[in-house]
Amino acid sequence: MNKPSLLFATICILMFTPRYVFADGIVVDKVYHPYVIANEKEFEWRLMSSQTDTINRLAQQFGLGYSIAENVAMEFYVIGERNELGDFTASAFELEARWMLTEQGQFAFDWGAIFELERNTSVNSIEASAGLAVEKEFEKTSLTVNWFLIYEQGSQIDSEFETEFRVKYRYRYIPEIQPAIELYSGEDYLGIGPAIMGVHRIEGQRQIKWEAGFITELSNKGKDHTLRLSVEYEF
Repeated sequence: MNKPSLLFATICILMFTPRYVFADGIVVDKVYHPYVIANEKEFEWRLMSSQTDTINRLAQQFGLGYSIAENVAMEFYVIGERNELGDFTASAFELEARWMLTEQGQFAFDWGAIFELERNTSVNSIEASAGLAVEKEFEKTSLTVNWFLIYEQGSQIDSEFETEFRVKYRYRYIPEIQPAIELYSGEDYLGIGPAIMGVHRIEGQRQIKWEAGFITELSNKGKDHTLRLSVEYEF
């Protein structure tokens, strides 16, 4: 199968697979790469702003991570969201583990696994997820696909399983400038839009990674735009 056909087939599979969504309505998030750097430490900040015809949401996420093995990294997050008074309050806490299953370039596709456990104090719920991250390079471009299986339960929500898909197709122009197209899929949600990311290497393992994306929802007629930003400092 040639490269355009492979990309087209992948996106078609995602679009016609049954889709589900988080109970809090957030589908757009980070597209994970399947890699872990040995002995890495990192600080991470994310921002998500979502606007619809009736809702204007703003959330921030702060993380501290460390690789506990050559191919396994752990990260702890504090998630805050703006309340109806316009103040930010801590609404959730999350523990994440990333496991690099294959070495980069070892096989035709690079594989990784992601496990997350989140405690949401604002709605008194617990959410556990397991996902796969797959990446393939085509000369100067890369295709990254995430698939997550999620289980959540809480006093104010029904206990249920959900799934989510994320796709990023990027052009590796130079390390600091890598434009991309991102696609997110969930129940009653299909969003797509432009994104850009970059890596600025400082010295040794010290580097700064940044990402930005603007996703427009396609499955409903009303306005639904999401802006996402993230910055990571690895050392």
